[in-house]
Amino acid sequence: MGARRTKCRGVVAVTLISALVLALVACTDDKADVSRPKATATTRTAPTERDGVVVFGGDGNNLDAYEGAPPFRHQRVNSAYTPEAPQQPNPRGTDINAQICFFPDRPDRFIAGEDKNQSKGDRQGWGIFRLTGTSVGSFRIHETAKLVPTYQSSKDNAENYGCGVLSDGRVVTTDIGDQATGVPDGQLIIWFPPFDSHQVKYCKIDVAISTAQSILIDNDDHILMAAARPTNVRGATGSGVWEYSPPYPTGPDAGNGCGRADATGAPLADHSQKKLLIAPGEHAMITPSGIVASPHGGLYVSSVFTGVINEYDRRGRFVRSILQPAPDAKLGTKPYPTGTPLGMGIAPDGTLYYADIGVVIDPKNGVGPGSKTGTERRITFHDGNPDPPETMARGLDYPDGIGILVPRN
Repeated sequence: MGARRTKCRGVVAVTLISALVLALVACTDDKADVSRPKATATTRTAPTERDGVVVFGGDGNNLDAYEGAPPFRHQRVNSAYTPEAPQQPNPRGTDINAQICFFPDRPDRFIAGEDKNQSKGDRQGWGIFRLTGTSVGSFRIHETAKLVPTYQSSKDNAENYGCGVLSDGRVVTTDIGDQATGVPDGQLIIWFPPFDSHQVKYCKIDVAISTAQSILIDNDDHILMAAARPTNVRGATGSGVWEYSPPYPTGPDAGNGCGRADATGAPLADHSQKKLLIAPGEHAMITPSGIVASPHGGLYVSSVFTGVINEYDRRGRFVRSILQPAPDAKLGTKPYPTGTPLGMGIAPDGTLYYADIGVVIDPKNGVGPGSKTGTERRITFHDGNPDPPETMARGLDYPDGIGILVPRN
């Protein structure tokens, strides 16, 4: 990580009416507000139920925590830059972004994209972090391991994004690959414990995904993955929501179902079982990005470019739209009033949280997140119907992922 770094990611929207490909290539400065509330000492390692859910999200490679209900009290848990020199890396911080996943059996551990020290030769990957603290204002994090794979040859920086945890503790991740144009080269990877170093063993499940995005793992260990960009490459995993089914490799070698090698020489699964669960196109689901389980046994899926969150049943059939811009809303130099949702998180009571990346159409820079146009928002429900979204935080740079910490007694 240099003194100041520019991050570029993107997805592509394709309208069925005009077949026009719109490159959503996002380039935003990572400079951000580096204020950090003072943490307080504690002997507990996780919030209790009475504290309510905590919403974690990234902002300019920093990590923020918000109380899940008004007034949405906030803590800057990790600062990527130093308060004294906002363009200089914080030697005590790290670069955090993308989807955030807590281990189901360990609320004091989570996974997140981790990009620190790229300018010094480190590759981007996913950090495994230990969380201490009981509530917003008292959290601290410590990185205990890093998941670093090889990446396919890509015109873009192969950014980390999705994560999930299987029932036996194996971790699953996606990296995006080419983000707006080029061949599909995003990856779906499974990682094997122990997670205690920077040399964690893995096996790749898919190495031809067109702009890989969020992951959701259901109760039967099916891996549901969103891909945002269409492709004409035969056999590739194009836009839509895909379902991968077990069994998966149990180790990085032939004896454990991982006997092939990819173009980089990394271990590759002997085979994978996948099917397209939700095709893009209808109901403004153009760029599938975020995916979480709904309280009704189905799915919520976001489309960042069209500003939509739809509900589907578990078989992938459309149920309703939870969020959509007003009919007269236009995407221009300002985002949609209801935002452009990318990552999402769901609370046990059904409240839906989303990271609005703040997409705009800039006459000079084109389509992508604007400067400090991002927000964090939530949608509550009454009698099963969604309320208008509430803004938890605004003026954010590149808020792209959400993680929900569910307290334990």
